[in-house]
Amino acid sequence: MRTTILLALATVLSLTLNGAETNSAAPAKFPAKERFHLYLLMGQSNMAGRGMIEAADKTPHPRVLTLDTNGAWQLAVEPITHDKPQVLGVGPGVAFGKTMAEKNPEVTIGLVPCAFGGTPLQRWQKSGDLYSNAVHRAKLAMRTGTLKGVLWHQGESDSTPALAQTYGERLDQMIRDLRADLDSPGLPFVAGQLGEFLYTRGSNNVAEVRLVNDTLARLAERVPHTGCASSAGLNHKGDQLHFDTASQRELGRRFAAEMVRVQSGEVN
Repeated sequence: MRTTILLALATVLSLTLNGAETNSAAPAKFPAKERFHLYLLMGQSNMAGRGMIEAADKTPHPRVLTLDTNGAWQLAVEPITHDKPQVLGVGPGVAFGKTMAEKNPEVTIGLVPCAFGGTPLQRWQKSGDLYSNAVHRAKLAMRTGTLKGVLWHQGESDSTPALAQTYGERLDQMIRDLRADLDSPGLPFVAGQLGEFLYTRGSNNVAEVRLVNDTLARLAERVPHTGCASSAGLNHKGDQLHFDTASQRELGRRFAAEMVRVQSGEVN
Protein backbone atom coordinates (compact mmCIF):
# COMPACT_ATOMS: atom_id res chain seq x y z
CA MET A 1 0.00 0.00 0.00
CA ARG A 2 2.77 2.43 0.94
CA THR A 3 4.56 1.73 -2.36
CA THR A 4 1.40 2.62 -4.28
CA ILE A 5 1.11 5.92 -2.42
CA LEU A 6 4.76 6.83 -3.04
CA LEU A 7 4.47 6.08 -6.75
CA ALA A 8 1.40 8.26 -6.95
CA LEU A 9 3.18 11.15 -5.26
CA ALA A 10 6.15 10.77 -7.56
CA THR A 11 4.08 11.07 -10.71
CA VAL A 12 1.54 13.67 -9.69
CA LEU A 13 2.67 17.24 -10.25
CA SER A 14 -0.08 19.01 -8.37
CA LEU A 15 -2.43 17.76 -5.66
CA THR A 16 -5.24 19.66 -4.04
CA LEU A 17 -5.88 19.53 -0.34
CA ASN A 18 -8.71 17.03 -0.73
CA GLY A 19 -6.50 14.64 -2.71
CA ALA A 20 -7.59 15.61 -6.25
CA GLU A 21 -5.31 16.92 -8.93
CA THR A 22 -5.61 20.43 -10.29
CA ASN A 23 -5.60 18.93 -13.81
CA SER A 24 -7.78 16.23 -15.38
CA ALA A 25 -5.78 13.15 -14.35
CA ALA A 26 -7.16 10.60 -11.91
CA PRO A 27 -7.29 11.51 -8.20
CA ALA A 28 -4.37 10.46 -6.02
CA LYS A 29 -4.39 9.64 -2.31
CA PHE A 30 -2.25 11.24 0.37
CA PRO A 31 -0.52 9.19 3.01
CA ALA A 32 -2.35 8.93 6.32
CA LYS A 33 -2.47 12.29 8.08
CA GLU A 34 -0.09 11.19 10.81
CA ARG A 35 2.48 10.20 8.18
CA PHE A 36 2.30 13.49 6.30
CA HIS A 37 4.71 15.67 8.32
CA LEU A 38 4.36 19.41 7.80
CA TYR A 39 6.99 22.12 8.32
CA LEU A 40 6.34 25.85 8.24
CA LEU A 41 9.12 27.92 6.62
CA MET A 42 9.22 31.49 7.93
CA GLY A 43 11.58 34.45 7.67
CA GLN A 44 13.14 36.76 5.12
CA SER A 45 15.25 36.37 1.99
CA ASN A 46 17.68 33.70 3.17
CA MET A 47 14.73 31.46 4.02
CA ALA A 48 12.96 32.35 0.77
CA GLY A 49 16.19 31.56 -1.11
CA ARG A 50 18.44 33.53 -3.39
CA GLY A 51 20.94 30.82 -4.39
CA MET A 52 21.42 30.02 -8.07
CA ILE A 53 19.13 27.17 -9.15
CA GLU A 54 21.00 24.13 -10.49
CA ALA A 55 19.91 20.78 -11.92
CA ALA A 56 19.96 19.09 -8.51
CA ASP A 57 17.50 21.66 -7.22
CA LYS A 58 15.03 20.73 -9.96
CA THR A 59 15.18 17.02 -9.12
CA PRO A 60 12.19 16.11 -6.92
CA HIS A 61 12.07 13.63 -4.09
CA PRO A 62 8.90 11.50 -4.29
CA ARG A 63 8.15 12.11 -0.62
CA VAL A 64 8.80 15.86 -0.41
CA LEU A 65 5.93 18.15 -1.34
CA THR A 66 5.35 21.90 -1.10
CA LEU A 67 2.20 23.93 -0.67
CA ASP A 68 2.07 26.40 -3.56
CA THR A 69 0.57 29.89 -3.58
CA ASN A 70 -2.79 28.48 -4.70
CA GLY A 71 -3.01 26.10 -1.76
CA ALA A 72 -2.19 23.02 -3.86
CA TRP A 73 0.43 20.38 -3.05
CA GLN A 74 3.19 19.87 -5.60
CA LEU A 75 6.46 17.98 -5.70
CA ALA A 76 9.05 20.28 -4.15
CA VAL A 77 11.51 21.67 -6.69
CA GLU A 78 13.16 25.08 -6.52
CA PRO A 79 12.02 27.74 -6.27
CA ILE A 80 9.39 26.84 -3.69
CA THR A 81 9.02 30.40 -2.34
CA HIS A 82 7.60 33.04 -4.68
CA ASP A 83 8.04 36.25 -2.74
CA LYS A 84 9.85 38.39 -5.30
CA PRO A 85 9.68 36.95 -8.85
CA GLN A 86 12.79 38.71 -10.14
CA VAL A 87 15.14 37.16 -7.54
CA LEU A 88 13.79 33.68 -6.77
CA GLY A 89 16.36 31.05 -5.91
CA VAL A 90 17.48 28.17 -3.71
CA GLY A 91 16.71 28.27 -0.01
CA PRO A 92 17.23 25.71 2.76
CA GLY A 93 13.73 24.22 2.61
CA VAL A 94 14.06 21.59 -0.11
CA ALA A 95 17.36 20.25 1.25
CA PHE A 96 15.76 20.13 4.70
CA GLY A 97 12.78 18.23 3.33
CA LYS A 98 14.88 15.71 1.46
CA THR A 99 17.05 15.11 4.52
CA MET A 100 14.03 14.60 6.77
CA ALA A 101 12.45 12.23 4.24
CA GLU A 102 15.61 10.13 4.10
CA LYS A 103 15.77 9.98 7.90
CA ASN A 104 12.28 8.47 8.04
CA PRO A 105 11.22 6.38 5.01
CA GLU A 106 7.75 5.91 6.51
CA VAL A 107 6.67 9.56 6.12
CA THR A 108 6.06 12.19 3.47
CA ILE A 109 7.31 15.74 4.11
CA GLY A 110 5.13 18.74 3.37
CA LEU A 111 6.86 22.13 3.18
CA VAL A 112 4.76 25.25 3.77
CA PRO A 113 6.75 28.26 2.48
CA CYS A 114 5.80 31.66 3.92
CA ALA A 115 9.07 33.64 3.82
CA PHE A 116 9.32 37.10 2.31
CA GLY A 117 12.55 38.96 1.63
CA GLY A 118 13.52 42.16 3.41
CA THR A 119 10.98 41.83 6.20
CA PRO A 120 11.43 42.84 9.85
CA LEU A 121 10.29 40.74 12.79
CA GLN A 122 7.45 43.19 13.36
CA ARG A 123 5.60 41.79 10.35
CA TRP A 124 5.99 38.28 11.77
CA GLN A 125 4.59 39.16 15.18
CA LYS A 126 0.99 38.37 16.07
CA SER A 127 -0.36 41.67 14.75
CA GLY A 128 1.60 41.46 11.49
CA ASP A 129 0.41 40.54 8.02
CA LEU A 130 3.02 37.83 7.47
CA TYR A 131 2.22 36.21 10.81
CA SER A 132 -1.44 36.02 9.81
CA ASN A 133 -0.52 34.54 6.44
CA ALA A 134 1.73 31.91 8.04
CA VAL A 135 -1.01 30.84 10.46
CA HIS A 136 -3.52 30.68 7.61
CA ARG A 137 -1.27 28.55 5.41
CA ALA A 138 -0.35 26.28 8.30
CA LYS A 139 -4.01 25.61 9.09
CA LEU A 140 -4.72 25.00 5.41
CA ALA A 141 -1.94 22.42 5.25
CA MET A 142 -3.05 20.80 8.50
CA ARG A 143 -6.26 19.65 6.82
CA THR A 144 -4.24 16.84 5.26
CA GLY A 145 -1.12 16.60 7.40
CA THR A 146 0.34 16.91 10.88
CA LEU A 147 2.39 19.97 11.79
CA LYS A 148 5.77 18.83 13.08
CA GLY A 149 7.87 21.97 13.25
CA VAL A 150 8.81 25.49 12.18
CA LEU A 151 11.98 26.69 10.47
CA TRP A 152 12.92 30.35 11.00
CA HIS A 153 15.58 32.46 9.31
CA GLN A 154 15.27 36.17 9.90
CA GLY A 155 17.15 38.94 11.64
CA GLU A 156 19.12 40.88 9.06
CA SER A 157 16.40 43.56 9.01
CA ASP A 158 16.44 43.75 12.82
CA SER A 159 20.22 44.13 13.13
CA THR A 160 19.95 47.81 14.00
CA PRO A 161 20.62 49.72 17.24
CA ALA A 162 16.90 50.30 17.67
CA LEU A 163 15.80 46.68 17.19
CA ALA A 164 18.61 44.26 18.03
CA GLN A 165 18.41 44.77 21.81
CA THR A 166 14.81 43.57 21.95
CA TYR A 167 15.05 40.90 19.25
CA GLY A 168 15.08 37.96 21.64
CA GLU A 169 12.13 39.16 23.67
CA ARG A 170 10.05 39.75 20.54
CA LEU A 171 11.03 36.46 18.90
CA ASP A 172 10.22 34.49 22.04
CA GLN A 173 6.76 36.04 22.20
CA MET A 174 6.15 35.28 18.53
CA ILE A 175 6.93 31.61 19.17
CA ARG A 176 4.51 31.51 22.10
CA ASP A 177 1.79 33.20 20.04
CA LEU A 178 2.34 30.89 17.08
CA ARG A 179 2.10 27.79 19.23
CA ALA A 180 -1.10 29.08 20.83
CA ASP A 181 -2.75 30.00 17.53
CA LEU A 182 -1.86 26.63 16.02
CA ASP A 183 -2.95 24.78 19.16
CA SER A 184 0.46 23.16 19.47
CA PRO A 185 2.11 24.16 22.78
CA GLY A 186 5.25 22.09 22.23
CA LEU A 187 5.68 22.75 18.51
CA PRO A 188 9.40 22.34 17.65
CA PHE A 189 10.94 25.58 16.41
CA VAL A 190 14.42 25.84 14.89
CA ALA A 191 16.05 29.15 14.00
CA GLY A 192 19.01 29.55 11.69
CA GLN A 193 21.82 31.99 12.38
CA LEU A 194 22.61 34.90 10.09
CA GLY A 195 25.63 34.47 7.84
CA GLU A 196 28.89 35.10 9.68
CA PHE A 197 30.16 36.84 6.54
CA LEU A 198 28.06 39.80 7.71
CA TYR A 199 30.70 40.35 10.39
CA THR A 200 33.33 41.33 7.82
CA ARG A 201 31.45 43.16 5.08
CA GLY A 202 32.42 46.59 6.39
CA SER A 203 28.98 47.79 7.46
CA ASN A 204 28.36 49.76 10.62
CA ASN A 205 25.99 47.22 12.21
CA VAL A 206 28.40 44.37 12.94
CA ALA A 207 27.77 44.61 16.69
CA GLU A 208 24.03 44.30 16.11
CA VAL A 209 24.44 41.31 13.76
CA ARG A 210 26.57 39.57 16.39
CA LEU A 211 23.94 40.35 19.03
CA VAL A 212 21.12 38.88 16.92
CA ASN A 213 23.18 35.77 16.20
CA ASP A 214 23.99 35.32 19.88
CA THR A 215 20.30 35.76 20.68
CA LEU A 216 19.42 33.04 18.18
CA ALA A 217 22.13 30.72 19.51
CA ARG A 218 20.68 31.05 23.03
CA LEU A 219 17.08 30.49 21.99
CA ALA A 220 16.85 27.06 23.66
CA GLU A 221 17.89 28.62 26.97
CA ARG A 222 14.82 30.84 26.89
CA VAL A 223 12.10 28.84 25.11
CA PRO A 224 11.51 25.08 25.43
CA HIS A 225 11.40 22.80 22.38
CA THR A 226 13.58 25.12 20.30
CA GLY A 227 17.01 24.97 18.71
CA CYS A 228 19.42 26.84 16.49
CA ALA A 229 21.18 25.82 13.27
CA SER A 230 24.67 27.27 13.08
CA SER A 231 25.83 29.28 10.07
CA ALA A 232 29.53 28.71 10.78
CA GLY A 233 31.57 28.26 7.61
CA LEU A 234 28.74 29.05 5.19
CA ASN A 235 29.43 31.36 2.26
CA HIS A 236 27.61 34.18 0.50
CA LYS A 237 26.78 34.30 -3.21
CA GLY A 238 28.98 37.32 -3.85
CA ASP A 239 26.70 39.99 -2.42
CA GLN A 240 27.81 39.59 1.23
CA LEU A 241 24.19 39.10 2.22
CA HIS A 242 22.68 35.90 0.81
CA PHE A 243 23.92 32.31 1.17
CA ASP A 244 25.12 30.67 -2.02
CA THR A 245 23.50 27.50 -3.33
CA ALA A 246 25.87 25.02 -1.67
CA SER A 247 25.55 26.84 1.64
CA GLN A 248 21.76 26.84 1.43
CA ARG A 249 21.74 23.08 0.94
CA GLU A 250 24.11 22.67 3.89
CA LEU A 251 21.97 24.99 6.00
CA GLY A 252 18.95 22.84 5.15
CA ARG A 253 20.79 19.75 6.36
CA ARG A 254 21.76 21.58 9.58
CA PHE A 255 18.15 22.61 10.08
CA ALA A 256 17.17 18.94 9.74
CA ALA A 257 19.77 17.72 12.22
CA GLU A 258 18.67 20.32 14.76
CA MET A 259 14.98 19.62 14.17
CA VAL A 260 15.52 15.91 14.81
CA ARG A 261 17.37 16.79 18.02
CA VAL A 262 14.58 19.05 19.23
CA GLN A 263 11.89 16.52 18.32
CA SER A 264 13.71 13.83 20.24
CA GLY A 265 13.69 15.96 23.37
CA GLU A 266 17.48 16.01 23.56
CA VAL A 267 18.87 19.03 25.41
CA ASN A 268 21.94 20.92 24.18
